[in-house]
Amino acid sequence: MNDSAPSDDSDAHDWPVRESAIEYETGWYDGGYDLVTQPDGSEKRYYWADLPPAVVVVANTGEEICFVEQYRPATRETHLELPAGIVEDGESYTQAAARELEEETGFRPETTVLLQEYAVATGVLRHDRGIVYADGLVPGERELDSNEFLTVTTIPVDEAISRAREPPANDASISALLLASEDGFI
Repeated sequence: MNDSAPSDDSDAHDWPVRESAIEYETGWYDGGYDLVTQPDGSEKRYYWADLPPAVVVVANTGEEICFVEQYRPATRETHLELPAGIVEDGESYTQAAARELEEETGFRPETTVLLQEYAVATGVLRHDRGIVYADGLVPGERELDSNEFLTVTTIPVDEAISRAREPPANDASISALLLASEDGFI
């Protein structure tokens, strides 16, 4: 038998949580750990950060994709990113996408489509992300948050993926553009 083959043991994924603790709260996210019993019977703390769901928007003007350029203090770099933000209580991903797009870029979409919802960095984060495609952009009201200092730019559709891959690149923009391309939206 190959030792790396998946086990047929139905208990292989039974990881009882013995304790769950929040060690810090930031207002932006909570951090803590779960003490779990592993399949071999040993116990281990697994640390996590719990963030609210977020949305990333692939906004197509018809010929160009909307990006925002912003400095990210966590990485100490300026990134070219797709518009994105937190999903507020009671909002769907498409509603949050329309709101965030207008707030960050001043464009309101006529159409939004949820391309994918997925868990991000499952080894350390409790965080879901939705990727939304938006088009039919019309002028709206730009309203930046107090911590947003964004420059709006557009990139031709056929250059968007290669530009997003230029350092410093980020996962959200690359994955969103690849999904939109794979699904035939760009």
